[in-house]
Amino acid sequence: MTEPNFWDDQQNAQKVINESNSLKELVQNFDHNEEALENLEVSFELVKEENDEELFEDLKDQLKSVSADLNQFELNILLSEPYDQNNAIIEIHPGAGGTESQDWAEMLLRMYKRYAERKGFKVETLDYLPGDEAGVKSVTLLIQGHNAYGYIKAEKGVHRLVRISPFDSSGRRHTSFASLDVMPEFNDDVEIDVKAEDLKVDTYRASGAGGQHVNTTDSAVRITHVPTNTIVTCQSERSQIKNREKAMKMLKSKLYQQEIEKQQQELDEIRGEQKEIGWGSQIRSYVFHPYNMVKDHRTNVENGNTQAVMDGELDPFIDAYLRSKVDG
Repeated sequence: MTEPNFWDDQQNAQKVINESNSLKELVQNFDHNEEALENLEVSFELVKEENDEELFEDLKDQLKSVSADLNQFELNILLSEPYDQNNAIIEIHPGAGGTESQDWAEMLLRMYKRYAERKGFKVETLDYLPGDEAGVKSVTLLIQGHNAYGYIKAEKGVHRLVRISPFDSSGRRHTSFASLDVMPEFNDDVEIDVKAEDLKVDTYRASGAGGQHVNTTDSAVRITHVPTNTIVTCQSERSQIKNREKAMKMLKSKLYQQEIEKQQQELDEIRGEQKEIGWGSQIRSYVFHPYNMVKDHRTNVENGNTQAVMDGELDPFIDAYLRSKVDG
């Protein structure tokens, strides 16, 4: 960073600065935790000597705070895979079931926006296709922030809702599904060979979410990678050129993710692991009737406060999943 030509390549310079800042933050957190543990030991010795109830209560509060900080520090250390620090692109798609599942997809959209706010991440809607009566048919978000992909990759999979449907006049219980796809956002430093002749590019008029500005020009872009039938769409910018640039980044991220998953599948086959992927293999169930419970089927973590979960309180689920991957 002290080299004279450091700022010649601004994009690379920013990447180095971000990496430097994250390492500094890691060291500062380590120093903070080390100091907190030393203070805890002093407080413990004091409680033993004085045998004072008030000091004992202070010690319990201190212990709770230090435990939470250490837990968070440990989790940050776990996020050390190649692209964990990247921004995350998430796609939400409702399953079969029309309005009910489209409404569930929108509920998940709200939940992840709330989660991102809690983490201090920035959210940008890259593409939004509203449902026929309510909800969404599909939505793509860019979640920007340090370790965004590292955290949100834990949410990839099928999410199941059980509730009394507000769209059913008979008041019957419905089960709905929505899938969440998560991939890291890649910059130009990842080489993905995409041939122009393999691409089909369509432009169309953007359809904004209710009440928002809707473009009057064909600025939205849909790119199809013909060999893999991979489709990406972007309508977040008013400029067709900018939407095309973002869509190409999304396409490269998807193609790279597919390659990683293909390699992982081959490794699993070599190891003899069978992983079923489909609507029957949900990662989490959200039950609103006849009782309230959100349960993660991979880690068995449960939370009876369904409203808190829908308001973005996902850390216990994500924490347990990331730790299970390391333990495994």
